[in-house]
Amino acid sequence: MSMKILVPIKRVVDYNVKIRVKADNSAVELDNVKMSMNPFDEIAVEEAVRLKEAGVAVEVVVVTCGIAAAQDILRSALALGADRAILVEVDVAQSETLQPLAVAKLLKALVGQEQPGLVICGKQAIDDDANQTGQMLAALQGWPQATFASKVVIADGKATVTREVDGGLETLAVTLPAVISTDLRLNEPRYATLPNIMKAKKKPLNILTAASLGVDVAPRLITRSVNEPPKRTAGIRVGDVAQLVDKLKNEPKII
Repeated sequence: MSMKILVPIKRVVDYNVKIRVKADNSAVELDNVKMSMNPFDEIAVEEAVRLKEAGVAVEVVVVTCGIAAAQDILRSALALGADRAILVEVDVAQSETLQPLAVAKLLKALVGQEQPGLVICGKQAIDDDANQTGQMLAALQGWPQATFASKVVIADGKATVTREVDGGLETLAVTLPAVISTDLRLNEPRYATLPNIMKAKKKPLNILTAASLGVDVAPRLITRSVNEPPKRTAGIRVGDVAQLVDKLKNEPKII
């Protein structure tokens, strides 16, 4: 079986960067901050490329929704082995309020155009930790979904997905087309080689707009304020177990 795989990716603050809140508490500071591809999305790209290398897929298409600068992560994905890229460009103000439902609607429009047999996305983005876009896309599209995948096997028109749940591992079989979201232990993404980085510059990158896809990206939720978590207070030493139990019982009332 050969099919097309669509991989949505997101541009986020690099995981090595210490997040700072804007002075007016309106959002996270993004000016002069290193940005990169969401780590879970790197895993999704890697899995799609491996499926293509195994002969399961014939084409891997990556897509992101964001400002023009988001082309950098699309080129990164192309260097990892994707064949083609799509940027749904929005302005800076829209990108700061782009929410999972709007992204899912944009992806649904692209699925209608591209007709992929499988959508693989990261389970969540490390900036908002929403863990919603894949599920919303599956619901809008009416497709089966398998989330938190730690193993994916494609055969006979089905995807057999091992997923991580609280009690251990669960194995699902979903009929294609379907949406799969990737967990941390699915694979180890490869590093892009210099020759592949150079080749990526010549691979096709198509730019669309939300309006051309007929999608309203206006936010449904409003962020009132963003604040850093309170600093941890220093711990204290206790003389014996009796004193420890007394403090746990009477101060934070844990017991």
